[in-house]
Amino acid sequence: MANTAADVLKLIKEQDIKMVDIRFTDPFGMWHHFTVSAQQFNEATFEDGLGFDGSSIRGFQTIDQSDMLLRPDPTTLFVDPIFETPTVVLIANIEDPITGERYAKDPRYVAQKAEAYLKQTGIGDTAFIGPEAEFFVFSDVRYGGGTNSSFYFIDSDEGWWNSGKEISRFGGPNLGGQIPPKGGYFPVPPTDTLQELRSKMVLAMESVGIVVEVHHHEVATAGQCEIDMRFDSLLKMADNVMKYKYIVKNIARQEGMSATFMPKPLFGDNGSGMHTHQSIWKDGNTVMFDAAGYAGLSDTARYYIGGLLKHAPALLAFAAPGTNSYKRLVPGYEAPINLVYSQRNRSAICRIPMYSNSPKAKRVEFRAPDPSANPYLCFAALLMAGLDGVQNQIDPGPPIDKDLYDLPPEEAANITNTPGSLAEVLDALEVDYEFLLKGDVFTLDLIEAYIAYKRQYEVDPIRLRPHPHEFNLYFDI
Repeated sequence: MANTAADVLKLIKEQDIKMVDIRFTDPFGMWHHFTVSAQQFNEATFEDGLGFDGSSIRGFQTIDQSDMLLRPDPTTLFVDPIFETPTVVLIANIEDPITGERYAKDPRYVAQKAEAYLKQTGIGDTAFIGPEAEFFVFSDVRYGGGTNSSFYFIDSDEGWWNSGKEISRFGGPNLGGQIPPKGGYFPVPPTDTLQELRSKMVLAMESVGIVVEVHHHEVATAGQCEIDMRFDSLLKMADNVMKYKYIVKNIARQEGMSATFMPKPLFGDNGSGMHTHQSIWKDGNTVMFDAAGYAGLSDTARYYIGGLLKHAPALLAFAAPGTNSYKRLVPGYEAPINLVYSQRNRSAICRIPMYSNSPKAKRVEFRAPDPSANPYLCFAALLMAGLDGVQNQIDPGPPIDKDLYDLPPEEAANITNTPGSLAEVLDALEVDYEFLLKGDVFTLDLIEAYIAYKRQYEVDPIRLRPHPHEFNLYFDI
């Protein structure tokens, strides 16, 4: 890992690197890049930065203020494991070329400010984040639509619907062993057909400095997978999530398959989440543990949970940021729609894992996020909500250690659920955002631009289009 511009240039020379890839993230989680010949990349590149058109990136600049500057961060250097041409990658910070100030809509800057604000509060000095990003791997993906049509088709050799086919997609016999709905958790090969694919992904992740703890098949049929990274500090983990998604998609494509982090691509089976574990540390010690507290939680941890629960509707605008997210956040399918906390309980939005008695392992798992989220904004927003809970000593109320999907009606009526649509969580963010503005971590300009884009380009296009299933329901009426 390089620490300085000189370290980067030294590695480029020693490893005979040919290309330098510069990357940054837009507000909606898309990684963008352009590539510079290593022969043209030098000390001045770090000093002067590299210009780009900010008006061509959604959610950034208007055309009359389009010139923006990328300044590569030497600490983010890694050798790209995908390209055949020897290439190193540098993640860049975004600046205004006129003022030289950091760009408030740069998601990476938001994450950096969140880490700085944590230290400023005195509550802690490090936020550790551990996301569990799930994904699907499909063998065939088709979709499209227009004024008079709309369709999608996805397929997988593991899909239960292929159990009756006479011939496989490879032209040979159907060998069976397809995974039934909700039957994909931990089967060994040959039922799990993606073992080698995931191992290749893990090796590529390790080559870029990501520490991977485990990989496995997930619950759903048709190629649902999970690869778990070891927790890290907020900014580093957000960087790692971007690398993770890049590697998963590209290794799948190299093997003739397609990976997606869309949270709910299948009807009638589990969606893909990104359960996010969080803990606050100070001077090398956790502030989340108290042996006398419920589930070993300190008062600080309980108040942190209180902040997550209070601000959950607004948080979901960043943590579950698409219309498709709310096809996952529905009752059943282990979906965390209940605004309560509980130890071990996967039906609560805040779960306290109980695998270890070690104080160091004490953490809060917020289960609502999905992997379509921008990790910089998602993790920063979660931290800000938790800190607001600590600062204002927000009591999360009593825990509920029951199966929340099987409560008697009179008890279920007392449980608040997450909002049911992207439109609702955007409305919630519009009225509950002050906690995000502390320390200038988020800016009102960023929040307003984010909400406006989501409403115009995601909520309205889905709201205005006929759904194919509506023809089943209403065509003959």
